[in-house]
Amino acid sequence: MNAGRQEEAPTNKRELKGVLYWVGYGLAVTLALFQLYTAGFGALTAIFQRGIHLMIVLAVIFLYSPPSDSASRRRLDGFMVLDLFLFALSLVVVLYLLVFFDEIIQRQGDWEPLDIVLGSAAVFLVIEAARRVVGLFMAIVCLVFVIYAMAGPYMPGILGHKGYSLDRLMGQLYLTTEGIFGLPLGVAATFVFIFVLFGSLLEGTGGGAFFTRLAYALTGRMAGGPAKTAVIASGFMGSVSGSAVANVVTTGSFTIPMMKRIGYPPHIAGAVEAAASTGGQIMPPIMGAGAFLMAEFTNTPYMEIVKIAFIPACMYYFATYCFVHFQAKRMRIAPLDEQEIPRLGEVLRQGYLFLLPIAVLVYFLVGNYSPMMVGFVGVASVFGVVMLRAETRIGYRQFFRLLEKSTQSALMVSAACAAAGIIVGVVTLTGLGLKFSSLVLSFSGGIKILAILLIGLAALFLGMGLPVTAAYIILVILAGPALVEMGMWLLGAHMIVFWYSQTSNVTPPVALAAFAGAGIAGAPPMKTGFAACRIAVGLFVLPIVMAYRPLLLDGPWVEVLLTFITVSLGLLAVSSAAVGHLVRDNRAWEQWALGVSAVALFHPSPLANGMGFLILLGLWLWQRKR
Repeated sequence: MNAGRQEEAPTNKRELKGVLYWVGYGLAVTLALFQLYTAGFGALTAIFQRGIHLMIVLAVIFLYSPPSDSASRRRLDGFMVLDLFLFALSLVVVLYLLVFFDEIIQRQGDWEPLDIVLGSAAVFLVIEAARRVVGLFMAIVCLVFVIYAMAGPYMPGILGHKGYSLDRLMGQLYLTTEGIFGLPLGVAATFVFIFVLFGSLLEGTGGGAFFTRLAYALTGRMAGGPAKTAVIASGFMGSVSGSAVANVVTTGSFTIPMMKRIGYPPHIAGAVEAAASTGGQIMPPIMGAGAFLMAEFTNTPYMEIVKIAFIPACMYYFATYCFVHFQAKRMRIAPLDEQEIPRLGEVLRQGYLFLLPIAVLVYFLVGNYSPMMVGFVGVASVFGVVMLRAETRIGYRQFFRLLEKSTQSALMVSAACAAAGIIVGVVTLTGLGLKFSSLVLSFSGGIKILAILLIGLAALFLGMGLPVTAAYIILVILAGPALVEMGMWLLGAHMIVFWYSQTSNVTPPVALAAFAGAGIAGAPPMKTGFAACRIAVGLFVLPIVMAYRPLLLDGPWVEVLLTFITVSLGLLAVSSAAVGHLVRDNRAWEQWALGVSAVALFHPSPLANGMGFLILLGLWLWQRKR
């Protein structure tokens, strides 16, 4: 599949040869097998599970990811010699911690010089690895926090603190599970990797193509069929991959050219795929890595996270679907030709087995098994399913290739989580979280909606340089407590931050999913990003609604049902206004009327909901009559 090849061979990856190739390949496969074994037969103690995971991740990064654009991708040079040193150092700093862990625990606080030297090296390695695979901004943020920990007495006002020595700081970040080896890396080293492996196996063995053909069969006869296919196919794939950019590359290679062919402008085609794929990070059963972190931060079973996330995720996809429908009607885009539409029965007959791993996943989630065991059983079910038929059966070489691909796909998340551990460690050490919460409360005046908007703006800023997982970790630690202090339900506060952390996928100037879609569509990246913002309007609106309406199942079922209906109608009104079409093209006063209707439908008052519904119904009847 073209999508798979595009994802497996990024342009900034070294092409290793000879012994180095087998070392890199062997480490990547070893990590995947290690994660698979510990998921099925029990994880090791925290420091050993996280340490082995990080050691191999760092080693693979320094082998495959050159330090700069000027470094050669195909031959040995000075940069490669440096990276081989960093590769060896990665093994040393982690093995030292694991081999002498008992002695380190016994001298707690009375560190030896070698502890501090290797701790400093470990912090440097994590920051450098994050710079290579996450981006420069992540490295800068980590460095700022490290400097902040040591320069506390020189900080102004509320940000000031007593300051910490290098010994105290490295002890926190390297020699305990409160820094690099903290909770973020723990989630990456347990839950996240096994689900990345599940998604890679499912997509790499034909599941991605099946879900795309299934979406074509369901929507091909509708106006704007390929765009609706993108929405549905991305929902299918996103619910098991949890990666927006991977979603765009996988399903977009089929849907974007088809959208362009039937009349969608290139930037709209790329934007539709980006917005639809972003929903994959919030759609159960497998959401983005942040969802597993949310379960750990709030000490909540992952199944509970899935339950409360389902309705808002469906509403997001409903809003995206409405936008696509109105856009197709406005542009008078016809359905696909009949011969291009696969028959639903034939598609299901050929690929129904790919639905079984999803069913297995849901069954074990509902059964309250641990996420690691759920992922392990999911991987086993995919492997079992593909071996049932000769046409989907894979050999051991392809299986190992998929294992290697899973490791490559997980590098960015693991590096981001390790780097985020530095930030979390400094926040814990200095008490910065409480100070930041005080600032949010002060600037917002204690008004909930203003605090949410401030968090949304902070998410936009952080999203310019951080992946969504890192943005979520930083925001929820710094700003989450402020929402709780204002009376927000703990899971509700985390869910709001989690949703806003996804905005970096579709929000310029850095919109990773939109830029990936623009690359496939051959469209201007910024233009595609702004279009994706309009299509993904639910991503910006629904977190505010969550704060005032029981979208997260935190109320009586009658109230939840009424909220679902009224908010869905509000999203329909917003989508119509964003496109400029309802039954026909909207006039200026009709656009304003749709905006008023949407605000009223989002409002918690039943009276306002009734007024919003009457305005929307009246406008629909008016346009139909004319």
